[in-house]
Amino acid sequence: MTMKVSFVTLPAVPAVLSITAGYVDTSSFLALHGLFTSHVTGNFVTLAASLARDSADTTAKILALPLFCIVVFTTRIVRFRLEKSGLPVLGVWLTLQFLLLVLAGFLALRYGPFPEANAMPAVATGLVLVVAMAIQNAFHRIHLSNYPPTTIMTGTTTQAMLDLADIFHGVSTDAKRAAKARVTNLLNGIIAFAIGCALAALIYAHYDEWVFVGGPIFGAVTIVAYLRDKMRKTAI
Repeated sequence: MTMKVSFVTLPAVPAVLSITAGYVDTSSFLALHGLFTSHVTGNFVTLAASLARDSADTTAKILALPLFCIVVFTTRIVRFRLEKSGLPVLGVWLTLQFLLLVLAGFLALRYGPFPEANAMPAVATGLVLVVAMAIQNAFHRIHLSNYPPTTIMTGTTTQAMLDLADIFHGVSTDAKRAAKARVTNLLNGIIAFAIGCALAALIYAHYDEWVFVGGPIFGAVTIVAYLRDKMRKTAI
């Protein structure tokens, strides 16, 4: 049985958000001593490893998850107030994320590189990025739930493989059509995330803390994509 899956481009905003998440998570992991700023539950593993090795890089890892939870909770509450104000809610979140990425980039260039993970500048830079990515995790679930997750790829990869298995095994025509459409979006999201990871690793290898400049750039690109999308919908 032949299996063919066509690849199309994800809508611009989710695609760039996936690249951003991969880029920021890889940047923080490399430059901030194994800190995950997007996939924050991964810090359980790195924290346990740090404790086992008696490494002095635990402060940001301990604070990351509770801070992440607080920000997601707050994002949800603030969203209700923003809706009443009539402001473009997603646009507000994208702008705030961009500003946080700018702040993290400034801290990294001002105080980096970071030889000591528990030093205040390193912890502050990492936690600013945790806030930025917590906001992305939250607003994606709220405003972009029709698209695959942009920050954590385990569930996305699992679903893509399940859909591919269904297509390979053979299902009804309608189910096959739905699976193909879903797996296309899922695989493109994974590819976009991987591109972000690869870019961050490449830039960090040559330019150290300058890697954090990429976050604001991707944040700006996301805002442009959002505005273009909004203008296009308004024109229709």
